[in-house]
Amino acid sequence: MTDQTETDQTESGLARTAQPHIGRPGRHSAASETHHAARDEGKADVPPDPVFVTDKLNVYYGNFHAVTDVDLSFGKNEITALIGPSGCGKSTVLRCLNRMNDLIPTARVEGTVSYHGHDIYGERVDPIEVRRRIGMVFQKPNPFPKSIYDNVAYGPRVTGMKVDSMDDLVESALTGAALWDEVKDKLKQNANGLSGGQQQRLCIARAIATTPDVVLMDEPCSALDPIATLKIEELMAELRNRYTIVIVTHNMQQAARVSDRTAFFSVQQKSETGDRTGALVEFDKTTKIFESPSDRRTEDYISGRFG
Repeated sequence: MTDQTETDQTESGLARTAQPHIGRPGRHSAASETHHAARDEGKADVPPDPVFVTDKLNVYYGNFHAVTDVDLSFGKNEITALIGPSGCGKSTVLRCLNRMNDLIPTARVEGTVSYHGHDIYGERVDPIEVRRRIGMVFQKPNPFPKSIYDNVAYGPRVTGMKVDSMDDLVESALTGAALWDEVKDKLKQNANGLSGGQQQRLCIARAIATTPDVVLMDEPCSALDPIATLKIEELMAELRNRYTIVIVTHNMQQAARVSDRTAFFSVQQKSETGDRTGALVEFDKTTKIFESPSDRRTEDYISGRFG
Protein backbone atom coordinates (compact mmCIF):
# COMPACT_ATOMS: atom_id res chain seq x y z
CA MET A 1 0.00 0.00 0.00
CA THR A 2 1.41 3.37 -0.96
CA ASP A 3 1.67 6.20 1.57
CA GLN A 4 -0.89 8.20 -0.42
CA THR A 5 -3.34 5.29 -0.48
CA GLU A 6 -2.96 4.79 3.28
CA THR A 7 -3.51 8.50 3.88
CA ASP A 8 -6.62 8.58 1.70
CA GLN A 9 -8.06 5.56 3.50
CA THR A 10 -7.32 7.16 6.86
CA GLU A 11 -9.19 10.30 5.86
CA SER A 12 -12.21 8.48 4.46
CA GLY A 13 -12.30 6.01 7.34
CA LEU A 14 -12.43 8.76 9.97
CA ALA A 15 -15.04 10.82 8.14
CA ARG A 16 -18.69 11.02 9.06
CA THR A 17 -21.60 12.49 7.20
CA ALA A 18 -24.50 13.08 9.56
CA GLN A 19 -23.12 13.50 13.08
CA PRO A 20 -22.76 16.94 14.69
CA HIS A 21 -19.29 18.45 14.96
CA ILE A 22 -17.50 18.15 18.29
CA GLY A 23 -14.52 20.47 18.56
CA ARG A 24 -13.39 23.11 16.07
CA PRO A 25 -12.74 23.07 12.34
CA GLY A 26 -9.45 21.39 11.52
CA ARG A 27 -6.35 22.36 9.59
CA HIS A 28 -5.40 19.27 7.64
CA SER A 29 -1.66 19.76 7.09
CA ALA A 30 -0.34 22.42 9.49
CA ALA A 31 0.98 19.92 12.03
CA SER A 32 2.65 17.80 9.35
CA GLU A 33 4.30 20.90 7.92
CA THR A 34 5.60 21.79 11.40
CA HIS A 35 7.03 18.28 11.78
CA HIS A 36 8.86 18.40 8.45
CA ALA A 37 10.16 21.90 9.11
CA ALA A 38 11.60 20.86 12.49
CA ARG A 39 13.21 17.79 10.93
CA ASP A 40 14.65 19.67 7.96
CA GLU A 41 16.04 22.49 10.10
CA GLY A 42 17.67 20.02 12.46
CA LYS A 43 16.06 21.65 15.49
CA ALA A 44 14.64 18.44 16.92
CA ASP A 45 15.29 14.73 16.74
CA VAL A 46 11.78 14.01 15.54
CA PRO A 47 10.56 10.57 14.41
CA PRO A 48 10.98 10.06 10.65
CA ASP A 49 7.60 8.36 10.23
CA PRO A 50 5.16 10.01 12.66
CA VAL A 51 1.67 8.68 13.35
CA PHE A 52 0.72 11.78 15.32
CA VAL A 53 1.95 15.34 15.11
CA THR A 54 0.63 18.07 17.43
CA ASP A 55 1.03 21.73 16.51
CA LYS A 56 0.52 24.48 19.08
CA LEU A 57 -1.80 22.24 21.07
CA ASN A 58 -3.58 24.14 23.85
CA VAL A 59 -6.19 22.68 26.19
CA TYR A 60 -8.57 24.59 28.44
CA TYR A 61 -11.00 23.42 31.11
CA GLY A 62 -13.33 26.37 31.38
CA ASN A 63 -11.07 29.35 32.08
CA PHE A 64 -8.19 27.15 33.25
CA HIS A 65 -5.41 26.88 30.66
CA ALA A 66 -4.21 23.32 31.31
CA VAL A 67 -1.61 22.90 28.54
CA THR A 68 0.21 25.48 26.44
CA ASP A 69 1.60 25.25 22.88
CA VAL A 70 2.62 21.58 22.73
CA ASP A 71 4.47 20.52 19.56
CA LEU A 72 5.17 16.79 19.50
CA SER A 73 5.66 13.94 17.02
CA PHE A 74 4.91 10.30 17.83
CA GLY A 75 6.78 7.72 15.76
CA LYS A 76 5.25 4.64 14.15
CA ASN A 77 5.92 1.42 16.09
CA GLU A 78 7.64 3.36 18.83
CA ILE A 79 6.87 3.77 22.52
CA THR A 80 6.75 7.40 23.57
CA ALA A 81 6.74 8.18 27.30
CA LEU A 82 5.19 11.37 28.70
CA ILE A 83 6.73 12.23 32.07
CA GLY A 84 6.57 15.12 34.50
CA PRO A 85 5.22 16.20 37.90
CA SER A 86 1.54 16.03 38.78
CA GLY A 87 -0.54 18.74 37.14
CA CYS A 88 1.83 19.30 34.20
CA GLY A 89 -0.72 18.23 31.58
CA LYS A 90 0.74 14.96 30.33
CA SER A 91 -2.53 13.00 30.80
CA THR A 92 -4.44 15.89 29.24
CA VAL A 93 -2.23 15.67 26.15
CA LEU A 94 -2.69 11.89 26.05
CA ARG A 95 -6.48 12.26 26.09
CA CYS A 96 -6.30 14.70 23.18
CA LEU A 97 -4.86 11.96 20.98
CA ASN A 98 -8.16 10.07 20.85
CA ARG A 99 -10.56 12.90 21.73
CA MET A 100 -11.37 11.64 25.22
CA ASN A 101 -11.44 15.27 26.33
CA ASP A 102 -14.61 15.65 24.25
CA LEU A 103 -16.36 13.84 27.10
CA ILE A 104 -15.56 16.70 29.53
CA PRO A 105 -18.16 19.46 29.01
CA THR A 106 -15.81 22.33 29.90
CA ALA A 107 -12.87 21.12 27.80
CA ARG A 108 -11.73 23.09 24.78
CA VAL A 109 -8.91 22.07 22.44
CA GLU A 110 -7.05 24.51 20.20
CA GLY A 111 -4.25 23.85 17.72
CA THR A 112 -3.91 20.72 15.63
CA VAL A 113 -3.64 17.01 16.38
CA SER A 114 -2.69 15.36 13.10
CA TYR A 115 -3.13 11.60 12.66
CA HIS A 116 -1.53 10.28 9.47
CA GLY A 117 -1.71 13.82 8.11
CA HIS A 118 -5.34 14.59 8.99
CA ASP A 119 -6.63 16.67 11.90
CA ILE A 120 -8.68 14.38 14.16
CA TYR A 121 -10.66 17.43 15.31
CA GLY A 122 -11.79 18.20 11.77
CA GLU A 123 -15.50 18.85 11.40
CA ARG A 124 -16.17 15.67 9.36
CA VAL A 125 -14.26 13.37 11.70
CA ASP A 126 -16.19 10.79 13.72
CA PRO A 127 -14.77 10.69 17.30
CA ILE A 128 -16.03 7.13 17.78
CA GLU A 129 -14.02 5.97 14.78
CA VAL A 130 -11.03 7.89 16.17
CA ARG A 131 -11.30 5.94 19.43
CA ARG A 132 -11.61 2.63 17.56
CA ARG A 133 -8.32 3.31 15.79
CA ILE A 134 -6.68 4.80 18.88
CA GLY A 135 -7.37 2.56 21.87
CA MET A 136 -6.81 3.46 25.51
CA VAL A 137 -5.82 1.65 28.71
CA PHE A 138 -6.47 3.52 31.94
CA GLN A 139 -4.60 3.89 35.22
CA LYS A 140 -6.80 1.53 37.20
CA PRO A 141 -7.86 -1.78 35.63
CA ASN A 142 -11.51 -1.34 34.68
CA PRO A 143 -12.93 -4.60 33.32
CA PHE A 144 -16.67 -4.62 32.70
CA PRO A 145 -18.79 -6.73 35.10
CA LYS A 146 -19.03 -9.37 32.39
CA SER A 147 -17.25 -12.56 31.47
CA ILE A 148 -13.66 -12.50 30.26
CA TYR A 149 -14.91 -13.42 26.79
CA ASP A 150 -17.54 -10.66 26.71
CA ASN A 151 -15.02 -8.06 27.86
CA VAL A 152 -12.82 -8.73 24.84
CA ALA A 153 -15.75 -9.08 22.44
CA TYR A 154 -17.44 -5.89 23.65
CA GLY A 155 -15.60 -3.42 21.41
CA PRO A 156 -16.02 -5.36 18.14
CA ARG A 157 -19.71 -5.90 18.93
CA VAL A 158 -20.63 -2.31 19.75
CA THR A 159 -18.67 -0.88 16.82
CA GLY A 160 -20.20 -3.35 14.39
CA MET A 161 -16.90 -4.87 13.31
CA LYS A 162 -17.25 -7.61 10.75
CA VAL A 163 -15.34 -10.67 11.95
CA ASP A 164 -15.29 -14.20 10.56
CA SER A 165 -15.09 -15.74 14.02
CA MET A 166 -15.53 -13.92 17.32
CA ASP A 167 -13.94 -16.88 19.09
CA ASP A 168 -10.80 -16.50 17.02
CA LEU A 169 -10.72 -12.75 17.58
CA VAL A 170 -11.04 -13.16 21.35
CA GLU A 171 -8.25 -15.75 21.39
CA SER A 172 -6.03 -13.56 19.23
CA ALA A 173 -6.53 -10.49 21.46
CA LEU A 174 -5.91 -12.44 24.66
CA THR A 175 -2.83 -14.03 23.12
CA GLY A 176 -1.61 -10.60 22.06
CA ALA A 177 -2.03 -9.42 25.64
CA ALA A 178 -0.10 -12.46 26.98
CA LEU A 179 -3.18 -13.67 28.86
CA TRP A 180 -4.63 -16.53 26.79
CA ASP A 181 -2.79 -19.38 28.50
CA GLU A 182 -3.94 -18.15 31.91
CA VAL A 183 -7.64 -17.76 31.08
CA LYS A 184 -8.44 -20.04 28.13
CA ASP A 185 -10.26 -22.52 30.38
CA LYS A 186 -12.37 -19.90 32.19
CA LEU A 187 -13.51 -17.50 29.48
CA LYS A 188 -17.09 -17.51 30.82
CA GLN A 189 -16.03 -16.52 34.33
CA ASN A 190 -16.49 -12.95 35.57
CA ALA A 191 -13.49 -10.77 34.76
CA ASN A 192 -13.54 -9.24 38.24
CA GLY A 193 -12.25 -12.54 39.58
CA LEU A 194 -8.87 -11.98 37.91
CA SER A 195 -5.87 -10.54 39.74
CA GLY A 196 -5.04 -6.87 39.27
CA GLY A 197 -2.28 -7.60 36.79
CA GLN A 198 -4.49 -9.99 34.83
CA GLN A 199 -7.29 -7.43 34.78
CA GLN A 200 -4.95 -4.83 33.28
CA ARG A 201 -3.79 -7.26 30.61
CA LEU A 202 -7.46 -8.02 29.92
CA CYS A 203 -8.03 -4.30 29.41
CA ILE A 204 -5.12 -4.28 26.96
CA ALA A 205 -6.72 -7.25 25.15
CA ARG A 206 -10.01 -5.34 25.05
CA ALA A 207 -8.21 -2.32 23.59
CA ILE A 208 -6.47 -4.27 20.81
CA ALA A 209 -9.55 -6.39 19.95
CA THR A 210 -10.82 -3.59 17.70
CA THR A 211 -7.52 -3.75 15.72
CA PRO A 212 -6.37 -0.22 16.55
CA ASP A 213 -3.36 1.52 15.08
CA VAL A 214 -2.33 3.15 18.37
CA VAL A 215 -2.61 2.18 22.04
CA LEU A 216 -2.58 4.93 24.67
CA MET A 217 -1.70 3.96 28.25
CA ASP A 218 -2.34 6.31 31.18
CA GLU A 219 -0.13 5.10 34.05
CA PRO A 220 -1.05 1.45 33.35
CA CYS A 221 1.15 0.04 36.11
CA SER A 222 0.54 2.50 38.94
CA ALA A 223 -1.87 0.15 40.75
CA LEU A 224 0.16 -3.02 40.15
CA ASP A 225 2.84 -4.85 42.11
CA PRO A 226 6.40 -5.17 40.71
CA ILE A 227 5.83 -8.63 39.21
CA ALA A 228 2.66 -7.56 37.41
CA THR A 229 4.40 -4.35 36.31
CA LEU A 230 7.22 -6.36 34.75
CA LYS A 231 4.72 -8.43 32.77
CA ILE A 232 3.05 -5.28 31.44
CA GLU A 233 6.43 -3.82 30.45
CA GLU A 234 7.42 -7.03 28.66
CA LEU A 235 4.06 -6.97 26.91
CA MET A 236 4.59 -3.37 25.77
CA ALA A 237 7.89 -4.36 24.18
CA GLU A 238 6.08 -7.07 22.21
CA LEU A 239 3.14 -4.84 21.25
CA ARG A 240 5.50 -2.21 19.86
CA ASN A 241 6.03 -4.42 16.81
CA ARG A 242 2.36 -4.08 15.88
CA TYR A 243 1.21 -0.82 17.43
CA THR A 244 2.34 2.69 18.19
CA ILE A 245 2.24 3.17 21.98
CA VAL A 246 2.08 6.36 24.04
CA ILE A 247 2.42 5.96 27.80
CA VAL A 248 2.06 8.39 30.70
CA THR A 249 4.14 7.34 33.69
CA HIS A 250 5.46 8.74 36.97
CA ASN A 251 7.99 5.91 37.12
CA MET A 252 11.27 7.26 35.72
CA GLN A 253 12.85 3.80 35.63
CA GLN A 254 9.89 2.51 33.64
CA ALA A 255 10.16 5.31 31.11
CA ALA A 256 13.87 4.63 30.71
CA ARG A 257 13.29 0.88 30.31
CA VAL A 258 10.41 0.74 27.86
CA SER A 259 10.32 3.90 25.73
CA ASP A 260 12.09 4.94 22.55
CA ARG A 261 11.43 8.65 23.04
CA THR A 262 10.47 10.71 26.06
CA ALA A 263 8.69 14.03 26.43
CA PHE A 264 9.19 15.89 29.70
CA PHE A 265 6.44 18.26 30.81
CA SER A 266 6.53 20.70 33.70
CA VAL A 267 4.40 23.42 35.25
CA GLN A 268 5.15 27.05 34.55
CA GLN A 269 3.63 30.35 35.61
CA LYS A 270 2.30 32.82 33.09
CA SER A 271 4.17 36.07 33.56
CA GLU A 272 1.13 38.20 32.81
CA THR A 273 -1.31 36.49 35.21
CA GLY A 274 0.71 34.23 37.49
CA ASP A 275 -1.56 31.31 36.56
CA ARG A 276 0.01 27.87 36.37
CA THR A 277 -0.11 25.88 33.14
CA GLY A 278 1.44 22.71 31.78
CA ALA A 279 4.17 23.02 29.17
CA LEU A 280 6.45 20.74 27.18
CA VAL A 281 10.05 21.31 28.28
CA GLU A 282 12.01 18.79 26.23
CA PHE A 283 11.43 15.94 23.79
CA ASP A 284 14.10 13.59 22.49
CA LYS A 285 15.28 10.02 22.32
CA THR A 286 14.97 8.42 25.74
CA THR A 287 18.71 7.76 26.05
CA LYS A 288 19.38 11.45 25.43
CA ILE A 289 16.75 12.61 27.92
CA PHE A 290 18.07 10.39 30.70
CA GLU A 291 21.80 10.59 30.00
CA SER A 292 22.36 14.13 28.72
CA PRO A 293 19.22 16.28 28.76
CA SER A 294 19.42 19.69 27.14
CA ASP A 295 17.36 21.51 29.76
CA ARG A 296 18.36 21.82 33.41
CA ARG A 297 14.74 21.36 34.49
CA THR A 298 14.70 17.93 32.88
CA GLU A 299 17.87 16.90 34.66
CA ASP A 300 16.54 18.15 37.99
CA TYR A 301 13.33 16.15 37.58
CA ILE A 302 14.79 12.82 36.50
CA SER A 303 17.48 13.05 39.19
CA GLY A 304 14.85 13.61 41.88
CA ARG A 305 15.73 17.22 42.74
CA PHE A 306 12.08 18.17 42.31
CA GLY A 307 8.74 16.59 41.38
